[in-house]
Formats: sequence, C-alpha cells, structure tokens
Amino acid sequence: MARITAGVASSHIPALGVAIDFDKRAEPYWEPVLAGYDWTREWEAAQKPDVVILVYNDHASAFDMKIIPTFAIGCGEAYKPADEGWGPRKVPVVEGHPDLAWHIAQSLILDEFDMTIINEMDVDHGLTVPLSLMFGQPQAWPCKVIPLAVNVVTYPPPSGNRCWALGEAIRKAVESFPDDLNVQVWGTGGMSHQLQGPRAGLINREWDNRFLDGLVGSSDALRHIPHIEYLRETGSEGIEMVMWLIMRGALGRTTRCLHRHYHVPASNTAVGHIVLEPM
Repeated sequence: MARITAGVASSHIPALGVAIDFDKRAEPYWEPVLAGYDWTREWEAAQKPDVVILVYNDHASAFDMKIIPTFAIGCGEAYKPADEGWGPRKVPVVEGHPDLAWHIAQSLILDEFDMTIINEMDVDHGLTVPLSLMFGQPQAWPCKVIPLAVNVVTYPPPSGNRCWALGEAIRKAVESFPDDLNVQVWGTGGMSHQLQGPRAGLINREWDNRFLDGLVGSSDALRHIPHIEYLRETGSEGIEMVMWLIMRGALGRTTRCLHRHYHVPASNTAVGHIVLEPM
C-alpha cells in the first residue's frame, strides 16, 4: 500500500525563488537563509519520494474573488508555472498523480470534506518555491506532485482543527491506496509576517519557535489555536501556518524532528522550515 513517510514544512516566500533562479545563494543576505535547506536537499535525494502532497495557498493565480474554494485538490496530469506578473518562473512543469489524487478526493469527500476538484490550473510561487528549496534546479522535478490549495487569503479561512483533521483523513486515504508509493506531505507558507498596514514587517520569533516546537512529539495543542491568536501574534499573513497543520495531522499521533531551520529576515518575513517523520 501507499504510505506517508515524512512531513516537510517551509515558508514559500517568492523572494526565495528569485534568489535561487538568479543564483544569489552565495550573497551574504541569502546564504544563511538557503543554507538551512542544504540538509533537506541531500535527504530528499536519498529518500526519493514518489509523490508529494503539497499544501499551499494560491496568490490570485488560479483563483480570485470569483471563486474561493476552502480546500481544492489538483487531480490533473500536469500544472504549468503561473505568470504572476513578471513571467512564469523558469522551473519544470509540475507532473501530477491523477490516480492517487482522485482516490484521495473520493476518500475525503466520503469522509465529509467538501473538496473542490481541479483538473486544470497553473501553480504559483506558493507551490514552486518549496519544490526549488527541497530539490534545487533539476531539469524535471524528481517526483509527482498533488497540489492541495487552501484558502488563507480571504476570510474565513479554515480553522487549525479542521486542517489537522483533513491531514488525518489524507493519511487514511493514502494508506488505502493499493500501489506501493513513498508519499510525503508538505505544508507551506508562514511564518510570522504581515505585508500591509501599520504592522507591516511584524515578526514574532518567540511565537514562531513555539509553533515549531509544537509540531514535534505527541501533543495536538496546535490544532486548537484560534484565528485571532494567529492574527494578533503573527500578523495577517501568519494565518498561513494552519496549512502546516494539514501536514502534521497526516503524520499520525507522534512525530520526530529530523531537521529544523529558522532565520530572520528574508524579504521582511521570517523563514521557518522543519522535517518530521511519523513514529
């Protein structure tokens, strides 16, 4: 059967993609940020996942105010990099895994999650930057990817508890798929940051690191953090961290930390990254 072997979480700041695409990794500003992913790139090369279920949020590339799905799963064959206003990133086309994606969609809907099914869409930096951080600059991405988009842009976003429960349901779905697949779940976005208003530039190191602590072990306290705490403590865009809870919920009761990285600043935000395995 398919199995979830690891969870990865990371910020998906667009400037990280720019730093990689334009070979800025040796510059003093970017070197300590990107060095925190060196371990993970080597680890991923050894792990060779067959499929990554990549949880991210769209930035008005595939969705806009005309349609705002809370949870949307990509069931298509492939997804092109989106043009976010300055041309698509020169990264490989993302290859999907329709069989597993449709299986997960069916299982989630029968478990009473109202999923939006997407067969055609372009994917923006929310999805492609994490791939670059973990896999570098290959000619083709080394695994299939199932995009799972979450609305954390327009109120109301899903609760942390709902996201954690969705992760649990994803684990159930993956484990009922008959093919022998090494599957990872990635949660992206965050950490603390606010992009506008009088609190623009807000970073809360202490809260961010407590959140990283809470992903490790057997506690499920993170699932009960209310929206207002994310907004108050981590800024308006810090709510993206609920997407990390889908990854955590998919790993089961207890996790072990394999790698952790935190750096401030990067493009006026905090960079967080963690690699977990289920126990």
